[in-house]
Amino acid sequence: MMKDKKRYLYLNDEETRLVLKSLIRFKNKLLQQGRYTDCVDELILKVSDTL
Repeated sequence: MMKDKKRYLYLNDEETRLVLKSLIRFKNKLLQQGRYTDCVDELILKVSDTL
């Protein structure tokens, strides 16, 4: 099994908030469709930890 390379994204506070809002909207859309949100939840936590 090949391990994926990690990628880092450097954002300022405004960009971070925009990404966080977008992820929350995407999560809500998935919930309305009855789909799983586990991956999006993980990303929301990672992004919110940077604020």
